[in-house]
Amino acid sequence: MPSFTAAALAETLHAALEGDPGVSVTNVAELDVARPGDLVIAGAPPYLKKLPDCQASAALVPASAPVPSPHPPALLRTDDVAAAFAAACALFAPPPPDLPSGVSPLASVSPDATLGDGVSVGPFAVVEPGAVLGPGTRLYPHTYVGHFARLGAGCLLYPFASVRERCVLGDRVILHNGAVVGSDGFGYNVNPDGSRTKIPQTGIVEIGDDTEIGANAAIDRARFGVTRLGKGCKIDNLVQIAHNCVLGDYTVMCAQSGLAGTTTLGSRVVCAGQSGFAGHIKVGDGAIVGAQAGVAKDLPGGQVYLGAPAVPRLDFAKSLAHTASIPLLKAQIKALSARLDALEKAAQT
Repeated sequence: MPSFTAAALAETLHAALEGDPGVSVTNVAELDVARPGDLVIAGAPPYLKKLPDCQASAALVPASAPVPSPHPPALLRTDDVAAAFAAACALFAPPPPDLPSGVSPLASVSPDATLGDGVSVGPFAVVEPGAVLGPGTRLYPHTYVGHFARLGAGCLLYPFASVRERCVLGDRVILHNGAVVGSDGFGYNVNPDGSRTKIPQTGIVEIGDDTEIGANAAIDRARFGVTRLGKGCKIDNLVQIAHNCVLGDYTVMCAQSGLAGTTTLGSRVVCAGQSGFAGHIKVGDGAIVGAQAGVAKDLPGGQVYLGAPAVPRLDFAKSLAHTASIPLLKAQIKALSARLDALEKAAQT
């Protein structure tokens, strides 16, 4: 387990040290359960208020934030607390599981495949004819790389991840367990009797450098042409990306969100959990689509959208306010109706 003095850790994280420079830090932890030797993050007032009860040896705090006493022996002050804590997590992270270079005798690698220097192929992995694995790419056990698929340098496929035929991964792409790249798009022709005839899905998937695909996510090949993910995209577990979709650079899709076919998301778009997108629509750069929102039409970039159908955040807030006033309006209508009944009876007498 790595160990740093508070002084050494502050220097590594480019933080200003306040407190005991010699206190030892051996791990990172959540603030509520931290013990001596731990480093915690307290980036906002609700967390700063908890520091008097925290047993950690060091805390990352905002550069100019007032910190209540008592507090951990060492404070590491920085302008970007989240980035510093991420760097600290990398320092204390356990080493990745070992996968020796070379091809396991239990793997099935076609002699017609091309493997770059330093490639690792684990037991029961399959690499089909014509496939290309870039230098340093690692295939854990039970992974699959299809015919003429191409993987760039430094890719990492965890068990049961699949890259289907002719699909292309850039450099340093990560596929977590069960992720599927290049499954058939959902394309059928409806016959007069209601049965469906499969439409061949002749396209591929292309994924840009430094993109990470979560467990059991599915990215469909294009009906024709390309389903494309830009560089640096982050796709969470259980996400569905349908045929011919396009994602710009650094776009994020959270768990259980999904795109229907031919949806285009700009760069740096964020799709929160369980958000859904109708097909053949476009979402502009930097848009944020909230949890469980339903997107049925094009959305300009640079805004936050909520609700189903998704509308700008302020419009959604107004609609909630109107909804909250319904009981009052109902009571007022009931009272008015009673007064009208009384007036009508009085007129009849």
